[in-house]
Amino acid sequence: MPQTLTVTDIAVRLVLAVAAGFLIGFNRSAHEHPAGLRTTLLVCVAAAVAMIQANILLGTTQNQEGHTITLDLMRLPLGILTGVGFIGGGAILRKDGLVQGVTTAATLWLVTVIGLCFGGGQNGLGAAATAIGFLTLWALKWAEPLMLRTRHGAISLETMPEGPDEAAIEAMVRAAGFEIELRTISRKPQDGSLRCKLRVHFVLSQESDTPRALLDEFSRLPGVTCAEWDESNLT
Repeated sequence: MPQTLTVTDIAVRLVLAVAAGFLIGFNRSAHEHPAGLRTTLLVCVAAAVAMIQANILLGTTQNQEGHTITLDLMRLPLGILTGVGFIGGGAILRKDGLVQGVTTAATLWLVTVIGLCFGGGQNGLGAAATAIGFLTLWALKWAEPLMLRTRHGAISLETMPEGPDEAAIEAMVRAAGFEIELRTISRKPQDGSLRCKLRVHFVLSQESDTPRALLDEFSRLPGVTCAEWDESNLT
């Protein structure tokens, strides 16, 4: 970074940071995602201003003899990264076994780094990061439906003696497209009832709700008293 900045240098860096924040934020707002236009603009500009301020203060870190004074100016932009890390962490939610908000947190982290690049005068690097980020958010969104996604869960069944046995249950689960990872089976000697819990995974299909269809099939069988699907607490 140069030790002295002109007004033109500062203006160019701020304009580029605004443009990058606008481009990525517009994509988020157009799809009604969190961390939209205003958020990404503010984060990107804040990061750029912090880096510009560090650049301006760079000239004050030397005395007249040319010896460097102990002053860690990089704490300013690093503090911005830490703060955005807390914001991104707050955007991540886990509910019913599903983790949401990871892309939002990653987007905030990306625009922060882009702002730091532009604020530090690394315009080429910032432009490249902006292009990669925009293509990731826009182009890969269309490619995601074509990717095979695996979903994990646990099937719990309780049956009476006249209900299906372990072999029949596992055969139905495999026929529905599930792969069994772990099984826990217990039987009550008092009434002969069976409790079966299977940890499974399957390839997610957008055309059908495979777990619900399998539970409906089990519920129609005689002797089945309980059928449950659980995706929480599987880690």
